[in-house]
Amino acid sequence: MSGETSHQEHIGPYRLLARPAGASGVHRATGPDGRDVAIRLLPPGAAPDIERMRAVASPYTADVLDGESGGRRPYVVSRFVPGRPLAEVVAEQGPMAGDALRRMAAGLAKALAAVHRAGLAHGELGPGTVLVVDGAPVVVDFGLAAGAHGPGDVHAWAATVAFAATGRHEAPPDALPADLRPLVEAAADPDPAARPDAERLAEEASRLVVRPARPVPAPAPAVEETAPPVAPVPAAEPAGRPEGPAVAQAWARLLAAMVVVIGVGVAVMMPIMGLLLTLVAVTALRAATSDTVAGWASAFGRTALTVPYAAVLAAAVPLGLAAASVIGGEIDSLGACALGAGAGAAVLWTAPGVSAPRRQLERMFMAVAGSPRRIAVAGVALGVLALVAVVGAMSLMPSFAPMYGLQSTLERSMDRLQNAMDRG
Repeated sequence: MSGETSHQEHIGPYRLLARPAGASGVHRATGPDGRDVAIRLLPPGAAPDIERMRAVASPYTADVLDGESGGRRPYVVSRFVPGRPLAEVVAEQGPMAGDALRRMAAGLAKALAAVHRAGLAHGELGPGTVLVVDGAPVVVDFGLAAGAHGPGDVHAWAATVAFAATGRHEAPPDALPADLRPLVEAAADPDPAARPDAERLAEEASRLVVRPARPVPAPAPAVEETAPPVAPVPAAEPAGRPEGPAVAQAWARLLAAMVVVIGVGVAVMMPIMGLLLTLVAVTALRAATSDTVAGWASAFGRTALTVPYAAVLAAAVPLGLAAASVIGGEIDSLGACALGAGAGAAVLWTAPGVSAPRRQLERMFMAVAGSPRRIAVAGVALGVLALVAVVGAMSLMPSFAPMYGLQSTLERSMDRLQNAMDRG
């Protein structure tokens, strides 16, 4: 469902954007600040410790932002995580191996350690409460199960990692990679007291080197002399890898901001074409999650509602510059109008109450932000374009093509307005 909807039901100060799928009980909503959030409704009378949940800080857990304990309609609000459940990822892509499996095991252990440090337990860790974002796990719904305890979470870690490695819910130990097997067996020890605690589990998991399975080579022809075998050296983790989805989200926001700067710069250099291109772009972004005629019609309607908002600011900027010229100096008439067009484009992209196009850009860039190489390529390309757009907007004469008649009319009108103000 698109980020904007006519559905106006609220839970506390949060406006619902999507009803939960099936019986999951999780709503997607938007907060008073326009941020996307996920809201889990709890059974009446449930009393989660919201303050402790908010204290859990890890790139591998969903940030808890707010909530309501007890009463008729308790709920927990966390940041919206654009990921898919581990169960779906494994079903679609198959079991994990090598470095992907190591990242999953270490990330889950670090998440549990953060939850336990806050004095909470998860109680329901499993393939359904782990979301995968760019190959990294993000644990959700922690601290909700009553009577949960730490050793139980450690056992659940073993079962979840075994599922990620095999695709089976009850995999025998010999089905696991040899590098991973000892830690999983220790975490699944029948005696809860013998299991490592979450802190030790995170330390051990961080030191894992899970080598991918290699096919057995065909026997080589016999030779009189052979070189001594050389032990394989585990591949080092690439330097500069973003440490979890929080970093990827920050990069996605930066790349989206560059696109907005480019759009505004183009609108200043070519006001008519720039505004038209901006209208098309923001409408397409709003309709990106829908492939129906109704979805496009709804996106067009929402864009149309922002046009008066943009038009007011587009007119206010040159008028304000003309008024300021009374104090001293002259303004360039066409330049003032071009700045007004840029202000209008900025409103269409992102302004108070207008954030859906920017949020959709961020979601699109999340696919890029998980890889340092792709971040570098996209960052350099968009950075150069943004620099060109800013320099061009500051130095070039704006072109109102193809409406040159409008250009002359605006120039004469601004000159008359400035002269009238000077005489006044």
